[in-house]
Amino acid sequence: MLGKFLLCVACLAAFTDAGQADGTAKGAPDVLILGDSQLTFGAGEAFLDELAGMAGSCGLEAGATTGVIGVRSSAITSWTGTTKAAKGAICDVDPKWKVNAGAYGTLSQGENPYVQIGKGAQFQFCRAGVSPLQAVFADGYYAPDLVIFFMMGNATERWAGDPAAALQDVRALLADLPPDQPCIFMTSAPPYKEKAIRDRQQAQNNIEAAFAKAGRQCSFVPGFTPQTIAENQGNAANFRRNASGKVKDPYHPTEAGARRFLNLRRGALCAAIGKQLGGS
Repeated sequence: MLGKFLLCVACLAAFTDAGQADGTAKGAPDVLILGDSQLTFGAGEAFLDELAGMAGSCGLEAGATTGVIGVRSSAITSWTGTTKAAKGAICDVDPKWKVNAGAYGTLSQGENPYVQIGKGAQFQFCRAGVSPLQAVFADGYYAPDLVIFFMMGNATERWAGDPAAALQDVRALLADLPPDQPCIFMTSAPPYKEKAIRDRQQAQNNIEAAFAKAGRQCSFVPGFTPQTIAENQGNAANFRRNASGKVKDPYHPTEAGARRFLNLRRGALCAAIGKQLGGS
């Protein structure tokens, strides 16, 4: 595993034109949050405020900075894949919107948060022969004190149906992280409909068990709890609606909904951050 990461470092050692003079990405934060489209459509801004509120506690330094990248339909397999097809969710341009991600915090693009991964000095994650996650950390391009992964929906079918696949994904994720990189894996917020919640609950059960079996490095924070399910299931106020009031996007809570979700998970997230950073 260490050899795999060192090989990645070597292959990108000369890649210094993607950021600042020392090769680090501009705006590289102390806390890096990587995840899927829930970050793009509401949770990104909510996470910034939640972590700002934790600053000086939970093991976070008072001046800790946060950067968030949410990439459309991405999952662990997208971040750890090395083939063009496997990396498609991270690197391909969305045919409709022409960009595939949202960036917030230190990585913000100003009033327009939407970016294309692989373009721009801060988002050079698409390199031949290495995974996007390896590229994030290679040669100190990003060197956060803590990385938080926030995702689940796009892996629901894979994880719910096959515990072995969940374990395979966890091992791939850990293999692509630098040794001893503090990290948290948090499953994203419950959707609106009961059937989707039921499927994702099973997926969460299997990915949580996979992290427990892998037995090192990342703290796991479940996004699905009785409280968060009760908050989101059937609650149209937490989701985007059309003019008639009908929910038109049952998978991505609004920013207000994401704030309610993170408030319910604040204690668990704080505890995980403290464990990873050696705080209280």
